[in-house]
This record gives sequence, structure tokens and C-alpha cells, in this order.
Amino acid sequence: MQKSAMVRARVEPKLKQDAERLFEQLGLSATQAITLFYRQVALRRGLPFDVVVPNATTRKTFDTTDRGENLTLCKDTDDMFKRLGI
Repeated sequence: MQKSAMVRARVEPKLKQDAERLFEQLGLSATQAITLFYRQVALRRGLPFDVVVPNATTRKTFDTTDRGENLTLCKDTDDMFKRLGI
């Protein structure tokens, strides 16, 4: 199928840069990533992820971790599972 429709959107420059850096790591162009998103929306007949408003506890946790507080840093997955007792 020929690609002839265009999508235009304005986003924050840092968000665009961060997303495109991740796309590159995944081996995707921005066009491929947007096409993937659109295909998933069409297949699912809705967004391919839950859209929710965080509750007060979750917002507080986000604020705390964004400040670098109450974080547990692990060396790798083995260290993480060990700390979790799994």
C-alpha cells in the first residue's frame, strides 16, 4: 500500500529527542514507530495501553523518586531479585 498521508504534530523538543533515541536503539525510524502505533490502535480499536490518572500515593512516589529520594539501585537483575527475596 502506498504511503501518501501525512501526520503532523508538535511535541516538546526533549520528548522528541528522547523518543527518537529510543526508536534508534530499537532499530525503528520515527515513521516506523508512528506507523506501529497507528496499526495497534486500528487492531485494538483503541489505545494500545491503559491511560489512567495516577492516584495520590502514586503521584507522591513519582515526586519522591524524581527528587532521587527513597531509591534502591541494583547492579543487575540478579541483585534486584536477591534484594526482593525472589
